[in-house]
Order: sequence, then structure tokens, then C-alpha cells
Amino acid sequence: MPPEPLQRQKDDALAAFEAGDYGRAAPALAALLHQFPSDAVLQRCCGMALVRVGQAERGLRHLRRAVQLAPADPVAALWHGIGLQSAGRNDAAAEALLAAARLRPDDAAPLVHRARALLAANRPEEALASARSAVALAPALPDAIHVLRHAELASLAEPDAAAWRALGLACLMLDRIPDARDALEQAASLSPNDPEVIGLLARVLHVSGEPVTALAMLQDARTGGPDLDAVRAACLLMNNRPDEALAALGEATDPYARAIRIAALISAKRLDEARTLLGREAGDAGAAEILFVRSGFRLAALDGRNEALPSLANWLGTLAMQRGRFWIEDRLDALFLLGEWHHAQKRPDAAFAHWQAGHALLAAAQPFSRETHRALLDGIMRIPNGAGSGITDQTPVFIVGLPRTGTTLLEHILAAHRDVHGAGERLAVRETLLALTGENAIDTALQKAAALDRDTLGAAAERYLAELKTLAPDRRYVLDKMPDNLLLLPFIAQLLPGARVIFCERDARDVGLSIFRQRFLGHHPYAHHPADLGWYIARQNTLARHWQTTLPLPMLCVNHGDWIEDFSGTLARVLGFLDLPHDPACEAFHRQDRVAETASRDQVRRPINADGVGLWKDYATPLAPLLRELDAG
Repeated sequence: MPPEPLQRQKDDALAAFEAGDYGRAAPALAALLHQFPSDAVLQRCCGMALVRVGQAERGLRHLRRAVQLAPADPVAALWHGIGLQSAGRNDAAAEALLAAARLRPDDAAPLVHRARALLAANRPEEALASARSAVALAPALPDAIHVLRHAELASLAEPDAAAWRALGLACLMLDRIPDARDALEQAASLSPNDPEVIGLLARVLHVSGEPVTALAMLQDARTGGPDLDAVRAACLLMNNRPDEALAALGEATDPYARAIRIAALISAKRLDEARTLLGREAGDAGAAEILFVRSGFRLAALDGRNEALPSLANWLGTLAMQRGRFWIEDRLDALFLLGEWHHAQKRPDAAFAHWQAGHALLAAAQPFSRETHRALLDGIMRIPNGAGSGITDQTPVFIVGLPRTGTTLLEHILAAHRDVHGAGERLAVRETLLALTGENAIDTALQKAAALDRDTLGAAAERYLAELKTLAPDRRYVLDKMPDNLLLLPFIAQLLPGARVIFCERDARDVGLSIFRQRFLGHHPYAHHPADLGWYIARQNTLARHWQTTLPLPMLCVNHGDWIEDFSGTLARVLGFLDLPHDPACEAFHRQDRVAETASRDQVRRPINADGVGLWKDYATPLAPLLRELDAG
């Protein structure tokens, strides 16, 4: 038995390894091996930790030693094969993994990894045999199904739509969203009207942050059927359109469609109908189980049956972590719902853990690159101001700011005014820029736009304004609160020099927490890790300050705290900026019937309050990476 201090070090190192903290585990395990060089467990854990941090060759030395020390250990044999594969030695990996499979003949894992190694070694027929053996041992294992579909595809001389569709589904159930998209787009190119392909690709697009494209694809589908109706209804429901979701379900009666119907009834506040339908459910629900449990949880919360919530929360949380059993969007909804419930119960650690698990799923679907975003901002800030259109019409007002800074609140307050129309988040500026430049990349498009002549810009401005005024012909101002307009302000200054801009601001720490709590449906790749989120907030604030000093547009900054501390004074300042008279309806903004489609839709139906002010302090420890980035600026 090792001395007590060494035993503690060993326990800590192994605990770090089990927790997936390989960067900390690898050096700690390597140090311990000086004391215990014949410990096979330490050798294989050290080897695998090094493999996981990208040091496969170093790791292989320890993995080989582990196999020498414990030749009958199936885990050591398996990890040795994985290490060889990570080092690119695929033929050797296939042989090592065959040996691992013989040590544990009832385990599918060595066969799954062997099939992957054989595919990488361009031995598809052998890979297919290994994958089939893995699926025979574990028919429901997502990894086994995925490698089987991959091997089937590789074995075909000319892969057909069905093979690509099967691979896309397998990737989707493994949360490998970019791979799923690639495969399903291949399937769609071969069979564009296949309803299963359309439904799967719509799911992939939705979780990738393209809900508008996903819904358009589903609405335009020439073929249908109950399965596609259920996917269409699910997407509508996720976009807070429960009545349309109910209509889309039609006569679909399978368990998933029934689960969507119940969830939509709850969202539509038809609770008695939802309770009745949920009470009839029994038996195996398959992929719908997580939806039924989530609806049960929501109804219990709405009914005040607090004693039922802990067990339902545990059940729902367990289901949400089961990759391969349930659709990723349904797991995401469950995780963020549970995060908010734990937050309301004053359990910040549990709340943050659920939000973090949700963002980990989203990060795989929406990867973020600081280098790419930095290059974008640097590029657009270097573009010189271009010529203006000469059109001084003051109808457009742009509300810009990070999510959760009060942009929806400001729009709601101003839209209550008799002379103002709130148009929500419009794509019109981006579409006009694309039409004029033919460029999708924002920096390239802005560069080209800066060189446009006055006549070209003037004609585009007239078209833009004509369309804008059809939204509310009798209103003096039309508001546009599209967040991406912050990047497009140089073009707005050229196209619409008479426009006005209102920047919304808020304590960056509260902004960070508020964004991290949200399951945004759009493309928000920066939001999925606290450090990236803090970095992004700091960069966007820098960009806003740059525009305020370099662009010739009339601009006003409004801090979210201003509304809380002095609503009347802030309202007067905003109305004065727009040369508008006082309208008492603005003070009763929360009584409007207009629908907000953003994450702030519930908040704008309540009077101004300070509920979210300083809330970040309860989460200071897990938010430490975000706070460091904010401090760094």
C-alpha cells in the first residue's frame, strides 16, 4: 500500500482522468509512474490521457507497457488499439483491437473501434464485417450503428440516397451534426423529395441555428406523411408557434406526434386537454418518452404540485443525457428547462451544470472561431466610410445591441407609441447589401459597398424605404432590431443617412449569464462556452464604441439600468432623440397585444423590474472564464 500522501495523489490523478480533465491528469499520472512503474492501471490511464491531449506517440509508450504488465486486461488492449489509431497506425490498430475483442467477446467497443481503423486503412469489406459484429452484440449502440452505416457506404461503388440517409441519421444520433448535415445533403441531392431526408435535414438545420431555413424546407416539401408532419409541428413548437404546430399535426397518431400535441396544448395554455391526453399515455413511448416526461414536469409546475417535481426532474435529466435514444433538440429543451428550474430553486451549481450540458451539445453543431471573428471585426473597422445615397428619410430606426441587453424591451416601449411601428428583426438590410454586392461574406460585401456611387445607393434606398413603409404606412418611424445590424452600420450610414440608431447596453456580467441561460434558436456559436462568450461580448462592445466615434449617423446609448432607476426620465430622453411627443401608452408597454418572438417575450409582458440585476454574482465561480475575458477587454 502506498504511503497516504502518495495514495491521495494517485486518487486525485485518477479522479481527474475519470472527470475527463486529461490536461491535468496526464502530468500527474506521469509523475506517479516514477514511484509505481509497474502499475498497469496508472500506465494505461497515463497513456490514454496523453492520447486525449494530442500526444499519441508519447501515450503509446505507456499503453504498450500497460499491455505488457497486464496482457489479459481487455481495457489495456482496447486503449492500446485506440492509441495506435490516434497515431495514424490503422493497420496495427486493427490487429490490436482484434486482440482486445478476443479478450472481451461480449463487448462491442473493440469491434466498433476496429471497424473505424479498418475504414481509415481503406479496408471497407473487413470494416463492414467488424461493424456488423458490433451491431449484433449491441443493436441499439449509436456508435455501432454509425460505423456500420459508414462501412456500408464505403462498401458501395456508387452510394445511393438510402445509404447517405442512413449515415446521416446515425451521425445525428451521435450528436455529430456537421457530419450529419454533409451526409443528408448528399442524400437530398440524390433524392430531393424523400420525406425522411427532408425531416432529418430540417432537424439538423434547426439545431445548427437555421430555424427559418428548416421551417421553409418543411413547408415547401412536395411530399408528406405523418412522420414529416410531426417534424414540422415540432419545429413550429420550438419556434413558439403552438397553434400552427397543432394544425400541422393533422391526423398523425404515433407516440411522437401525440407527445408534440400535448406539448403544444400546454404552450397554447389549453391545459385541461393536455392533462387528459397525457393521462391516457402508457407503455413504451420510444423517442417520445422525453417529451411525455417534460410535459408532465411542466404541468406539475403549472399546477403547483411541487412535491412531484424533484423525481420528475431526475427522470427528465437522466433521459436528456442519453445520446442516441432521443432527438437532440428534445434533449436540449429538457436541459435548459431543468436549468431554469434549478435556478428558481436557488441551486446555482445544478442550474449551471444543466445549461453547460446543453451548450456542449450546441457547440458541436455551431463551432466558434475567435480567429475568424477577430479577422471579421478588424476587417470591417478598417473599411473607410463610403459615399452616401443622399436619401435623408428618417423613417428607419435601428435598435442594436447584444442579446439580453434590452433591445426587445426598448422596441416594445417605443412600439406602444402612436407614431411608431415595431417590425422586429428584419433581414432587409442584409438582403439589400447582398443584392448590391453579390457577396455573402460581410467584410467583403461592406468593402464593395464602400465603393458604390450615389445613384446606385439612392435607387436601392428608395426600394428599401418603399418596402419598409408598407409595413405601417401611417407611422412616422419603423423599428428594426436585428442584432446583426451592428456589423452593418457602415452600410446603413451609406444607404440611409437619415436613419437613427439606438445602442442598448447592460452590465456585461449580467449579459453573459443571461445569454448562457438561453437556448437561442438562431446561430449563436459564441454563446456555448463562458470564455468564448466573455471574449465575444468584449469585442462587440469595442465595435459599438468604434461606430459611435466614426459613423455620421445620429446615435443614442441606453443602458438597461436606466429604465430601472428612472423610467420616466429615460423614456423622455429616448422620445426626445426621436423628436416624438410623450405618449402614455409607452408607460403601459407591457399591456400591449403585440407578440415578441425573441427570448425576452415573457419579460416584456411585465412592468420594469430589477430581477436580473447583479444575478451573475450567484454564478461567479462557474462564470470565472467569462469574467476573466471581460476584464481583459
